[in-house]
Amino acid sequence: MNFKNIGKAALTGFFVAALAVGLVGCGKDSADGAKSADGKRIITVAHTNYYVPYDYVNEQGESDGFEVAVMKEVAKKLPQYEFKFVPTSNDDLLIGVESGKYNVGTKGIWITDARKKKYVFPKNNIGASVIGLVIRKDTANEIKDLPSFAKFSGKLVPIAPQDARYMVIENFNKEHPDNPIKLVSSENFQNADAYSWVMEGRYDAYLEVELSYKNNIVKEDAAYHQFDDKLSYIRYKGIETYPIFNRNEQKFADEYDKAIEELRAEGKIAELELKYFGESLSDYLK
Repeated sequence: MNFKNIGKAALTGFFVAALAVGLVGCGKDSADGAKSADGKRIITVAHTNYYVPYDYVNEQGESDGFEVAVMKEVAKKLPQYEFKFVPTSNDDLLIGVESGKYNVGTKGIWITDARKKKYVFPKNNIGASVIGLVIRKDTANEIKDLPSFAKFSGKLVPIAPQDARYMVIENFNKEHPDNPIKLVSSENFQNADAYSWVMEGRYDAYLEVELSYKNNIVKEDAAYHQFDDKLSYIRYKGIETYPIFNRNEQKFADEYDKAIEELRAEGKIAELELKYFGESLSDYLK
């Protein structure tokens, strides 16, 4: 038996296996481990490219919006990283953060049980969105808030169970067991259907994010602006919005938390809210 040849064959096999492992690692679709020219770890921040004023691309082609601006302030607090902002679609953001293509994503996200299984959520929110009822103007004298709506009829446009708005009404009903809203589950449907159903009297309200209502109804160039003279909006409460982190980014999420706490204490978050919203949406969380 030629032990010398066996030794050569074993050594060759080892290097081939090592090379194969290296090639597989290089082919991984992940932002993890990327380094800048000066050796800093690159953090890829995905954001939606259309959700004004939260996350969008401005006229200069730059990443902009309240949540983007907050993340840029977080970047200043974490000089050990280089932040790279990537505008993208809603689906690519969600899939990309889950797969590791992006380290973190921001799109005005609410926490849900389903999302907590896929992503790391930090302890501290990045901002807030306001939610409320779309009602007919001819019922505005009787419907002033959610309790009066529940008393009026409680007939709410159905909500998909996986939708975060479903949880909002569930919580309201737990707090008002003697005056609940009729919570019916349904699959997703078009906003136009919901607005039409309310106007027709099939339902008496639609739970909607205020920004969506403004973009869909109030703006003169809105897709459903023809409904503006028949519908009205009642604010209910603020809902915390969060960035989502890849499941391997707990350490980075903890560092984000520390930075956000400092920014909030310094008044920077409040300053950016006034810049992008003209008011403090965080006040609606109280």
